[in-house]
Amino acid sequence: MEFIDEKIENYALAHSQAESDVLKKLNRETYAKVIAPRMLSGHLQGNLLSMLSKMISPQQILEIGTYTGYSGICLAQGLKENGKLHTIDINDELEKMVRSYIAEAGLTDKIELYLGNALTIIPTINETFDFVFIDADKKNYSAYYDLVFDKVSSGGYIIADNVLWSGKVLGDETIMDPDTKAIHDYNKKIHNDSRVEHMLLPVRDGLMIARKK
Repeated sequence: MEFIDEKIENYALAHSQAESDVLKKLNRETYAKVIAPRMLSGHLQGNLLSMLSKMISPQQILEIGTYTGYSGICLAQGLKENGKLHTIDINDELEKMVRSYIAEAGLTDKIELYLGNALTIIPTINETFDFVFIDADKKNYSAYYDLVFDKVSSGGYIIADNVLWSGKVLGDETIMDPDTKAIHDYNKKIHNDSRVEHMLLPVRDGLMIARKK
């Protein structure tokens, strides 16, 4: 899922904002103890998410797919003083770990964690979002997009992770596996949606950035 030359990436990391002690610790523990640690956003992408959030300065963020909390902590760094990040994950086994790192990062008052199916939880959150980050089950990317779109402010952003899916989206569409097909369909959906400006950014496993007009 890494498309950038390793030497170039290492140079970029060496000349980027250093990973905080909390994020370093979270990174290590995720790789040591959690299944599928490659799902972690990591230093380079986490830095990008933090920078984008600081540029946008959102009041309300929705994150679909918490995992161990790395991306949420990065995104929350750009919130307005009284802003809130709402993060949803279906895996309650990671709740203790996630909450402990949110607290260690000093973000308990800034981040609200929801456990359960995002498709049923999203309609219950009565907020208008300036920033939505989608990084959950791939088969529902399009459903999440449709569900959140009317909750996104004009000029707000919807960013989806893993849209290059380790390069599998370049394969023959007629024989794609279900997850690859779902990602490919999502990319086409955004590309054909006249309600947004968009770009696919080939960082790590790909980010589709859509700005609501």
